[in-house]
Amino acid sequence: MDDLFGFGNPRSATDASAPAAAPAAQYTSRREARAAASVAPAAVSRKQDRGASPRRSDRPASRKLRRSEIALMHKSAPKQSHHTSPLRALATMAVVGGIFATAGLPAYAMTTTSSTAALKAEEANAKSQSIVVSADAVVTSASRDGYHATSQSELEEMSKDEIRAQNNADYMLSGARELGDDYPWYYELSEDQGAGLSPLNYYYRQCTDFVAWRLNRDAGSYAAPFKWVWSSLTPTGGNASQWEYAWEQHNWTVSDTPIVGSVAWFGWSNHVAYVKSVNADGTVTIEEYNYIPNVYSQRTIPATSVESFLYPPS
Repeated sequence: MDDLFGFGNPRSATDASAPAAAPAAQYTSRREARAAASVAPAAVSRKQDRGASPRRSDRPASRKLRRSEIALMHKSAPKQSHHTSPLRALATMAVVGGIFATAGLPAYAMTTTSSTAALKAEEANAKSQSIVVSADAVVTSASRDGYHATSQSELEEMSKDEIRAQNNADYMLSGARELGDDYPWYYELSEDQGAGLSPLNYYYRQCTDFVAWRLNRDAGSYAAPFKWVWSSLTPTGGNASQWEYAWEQHNWTVSDTPIVGSVAWFGWSNHVAYVKSVNADGTVTIEEYNYIPNVYSQRTIPATSVESFLYPPS
């Protein structure tokens, strides 16, 4: 049997006269081992040509050499484990997963990164540049076309302004100024036009507000704070019908005899007027608002037609 494990032939080992077997050649590859095996038969044939009878030990050793070389190659090659290291497997999985994750990123992710880099580059470039502005340059602020939505309250006020304008026009045509009217709020909205209260706390262009104004004028009070207002003149009630009672509560004079500057009180008709003059024929001339609705007028009437005369408050 061929010596597959490198222990030699036992028969040749006991034969002392037999030449010692040459040590097995060392090859670095299978190709060199095959080449050596193909050369060995040629050497044996030359010995036979010289008349030497081939011995068993001189047989071609191609098979023996081939197996020996394979054994040596296996012995010299580093041993490899058939089991892959867990850490290596995890690392491989991580790398592969990263490749797939990168491939799966949307296109805009790459674009955002590049755009961010471009913006940073532009900012750096802008910082490196300097701009010189002339001292004569005029800074102007941007303007836009003016637009204003009119609110409901503004619309109402605009409507009131139109009414005031019309009231003023009507007043100028009435000749009230020429007759001696000095009431300051002649243009304001009347009660039926949606008026509010005057600074005297009576309704604009009413008889009570006009008479209260004349009492303040006669007392030298022409502007706020006025001396006589609703709270100080008729706190028990603002209607004209309540004025005589207010005079009695103040202990002011109530009489049947008229004097200039007194209040002509018409309780039965809820009206008051200002006595402009007392005439020799027993009549009185009175000034008033709202006898003709919301306007100034004058009348001369018998003094006996007036219920009471309320003397100026003291």
